[in-house]
Parts: sequence; C-alpha cells; structure tokens
Amino acid sequence: MKLLIGIGVLLVLLTGTARAADTDLALVMAIDVSGSIDPAEYRLQHEGIARAFENPAVLSAIAGGTHGAIDVTVMEWSDRNKQVIIVPWTRVSDQSSAAAFADHVRAAHRTSAGLTAIGDAMLAAAATFTTLHDHPARRVIDISGDGMTNIGPDPAAVRDTLVARGIVINGLAILQHETWLSSYYDQYVVGGSGAFLLDVQNYASFAKAMQEKLVNEIASGPARQKRFGRARGSAEPKSATQLVQMQ
Repeated sequence: MKLLIGIGVLLVLLTGTARAADTDLALVMAIDVSGSIDPAEYRLQHEGIARAFENPAVLSAIAGGTHGAIDVTVMEWSDRNKQVIIVPWTRVSDQSSAAAFADHVRAAHRTSAGLTAIGDAMLAAAATFTTLHDHPARRVIDISGDGMTNIGPDPAAVRDTLVARGIVINGLAILQHETWLSSYYDQYVVGGSGAFLLDVQNYASFAKAMQEKLVNEIASGPARQKRFGRARGSAEPKSATQLVQMQ
C-alpha cells in the first residue's frame, strides 16, 4: 500500500503542462553507496564521474545537442530512507560549467552505507525532476551499483511506472562482487525508449565506462547507440536493453 501511495503522489508531481524544451537532457546520476562498497571503491566512482565531465568526447556530445546544454545531478543511495543529493541540479553547457560540476563531485563526502534499495532509489531519483527549473527534452535516471535489491519495493514495478511517464532508466552494473548482476539489471532495472545497460568488470574500469556511457546518453540517437554497441563487439540487442561489456 505504501508503495502504491508513493508512486501515485510521484505521478501527480511528474504530470504538468507541456512546455518547450530548453535543455537536451535532465540526468540523475544515482550512485550506489551501500555497505558492499568500500572507501576506495566509493572514491573510484566519484572520480570516474568527475573525469567523465572533463573528457572532450563528453563535452563535444553536450555541445552537439539541439540546445547545447544538459542538466545533471548526483544522488547517493543505499537503504530505504537513505537517498541524498550530493550535487544539486547543475546546467552544464561548456568546459567551465563541466569543470565546476566535476569539482563538486570530487568534494562530496559519503552519506550512507546501508542495504540496497534500488526501487526506492529510482523513486527518489524521479522525484528530483520536480525540483528542476529547466525543461529538458528527455529525462534519464542513471542507476549504477554492484548488487541486487535486498530491501524495499520491486524495482521492476517502479521502473514500469516511471517508464510509462516518459522517464528512461539506464544501468551501469559493476560485476566485481556479483558476476551475474548484469542479468538482474537487464530484467528488473533498465527500461524506456533507447534504454541500455553497461557492464563494468571492476571499479578500476568505472571511469572509462562512465565516459562512454555519458556520450551515449547525451547523444541518444539510434545510430549512435548501434555504433556504441558494435564498438564493444556486441550483437544487435534482443530487447530494448543494450548490453555492452567493458573489459
């Protein structure tokens, strides 16, 4: 019942008068900080995000959009009531604003280390769109993590509800501790038009994976997604999810 009430309230908040877009993308980067992630792995995640926004390919993808700008925020999540925005909505349109965003990511401190509530994380991430003053052409939640849900609402039920409202959920599955996690994310987490899943073998590969993932998310075109998949040697996707293996 609580899940139904929470989703119902969220749907009301996400429903509003359509307005012309003024940014190309609103991206919530939802980062797993549950107990399975040690301090070194935590820093690798944050450094990976910061380095991605300093990467010329990411900056080029942003500049190449219709509006030449995206909105991005970073949220840490773990247990049911532990979802914290560590970098507020930031409009990134050039090297200067991207560098400022990267600085904020690096300056953040860990906010929790609880269980793994992916469904609650997706609900909290979706709720942040209601605080955004810009009007993005697309809304994307980027869930990264190294484990399956062990508490809270069914991620698939939450995903289906959010996808029905036009939100895309992409995944970055870190396979260091649970090598089968890709299948779980594929089935229960990712969804929406053009959604894709990126597999990362370990935290050392996180920065490179995040850079390529952001380019794909920002560009968002079908041709770009197919090139992205073939560059990693993957076959054509059999579903809406695109699986890409990072070595």
